[in-house]
Amino acid sequence: MNVLVIGGAGYIGSHVSRVLLDRGHKVTVFDNLSSGCKENLFDEAAFVEGDILDTAALSKVMNGGFHALIHLAAFKAAGESMTHPEKYSVNNITGTLNILNCAAATGIKAVVFSSSAAVYGEPKYLPMDENHPLNPENYYGFTKLEIERFLDWYDKLKGVRYAALRYFNAAGYDAKGRVTGLERNPANLLPIIMEVAAGVREKLEIFGDDWDTQDGTCIRDYVHVSDLAQAHALALEHLVKEGKSFTVNLGSENGISVKSMLETARAVTGRSIPAVIAPRRAGDPVKVVASSSKARELLGWKACSSDVETLISSTWNIYQKHF
Repeated sequence: MNVLVIGGAGYIGSHVSRVLLDRGHKVTVFDNLSSGCKENLFDEAAFVEGDILDTAALSKVMNGGFHALIHLAAFKAAGESMTHPEKYSVNNITGTLNILNCAAATGIKAVVFSSSAAVYGEPKYLPMDENHPLNPENYYGFTKLEIERFLDWYDKLKGVRYAALRYFNAAGYDAKGRVTGLERNPANLLPIIMEVAAGVREKLEIFGDDWDTQDGTCIRDYVHVSDLAQAHALALEHLVKEGKSFTVNLGSENGISVKSMLETARAVTGRSIPAVIAPRRAGDPVKVVASSSKARELLGWKACSSDVETLISSTWNIYQKHF
């Protein structure tokens, strides 16, 4: 297939592009390089620098005879979304509507959307499946949920079929070291641990050690980015073949605590990785674990590389190249 990957120079997008190329698809990356980097582009893929707020640029690239597109071009920092909602409104919502309007106008009938477990909010039960109540607790999650609703309407009104992939916590790097660009200003646990291990950051802050868990720290469901990338390819191929929209969770179905991630990182890196206990953050759930049974049944997908050792070792391999 001829696939347009919007946001394909970013952390997840570059892994998705790599898997699509490995599976024999033709790939064009469209990215404004605001958070992605040229280091994450591949020689086999075409690259067009452009912004999803530029409708003329979108329209021009989308007239390239694509069978489908993958949309990974949203801002994703939950904390920032609460202080700068206008930034997230314009990029995530307006930008996505631009993509959908151009897709409908140029005849692209299949869209794979990078959604988020943030659409669920505080867990009402575990593991969280696709029927879990939708009640986002940050503006970022709200934008993702609104986009899913827009997708549903464009399916009904314009015949644009979609796959909405609700990620849990993406982590890790390509095992073969083919993606080497680091995230800029990371806000997630593992890259922060890596920055401390590499001496870029002084210490790790652990937000509370008195939670109701075995070691007192919060538990999250981490899924390896290469597993996520495989899911995008499988979702795309299923969507084009079956022509029916769907929504699935993508998680490992296992929880990893902050302390477990830290202690494993110390063992893998051989570094002390200083850490301090900080106050709890408002809105942090104690535990989040996914059910990915629907993705397993529909796509034949499961997280194969999402154990804590692989997550950390594959990431450390890349950080060592930079620092």
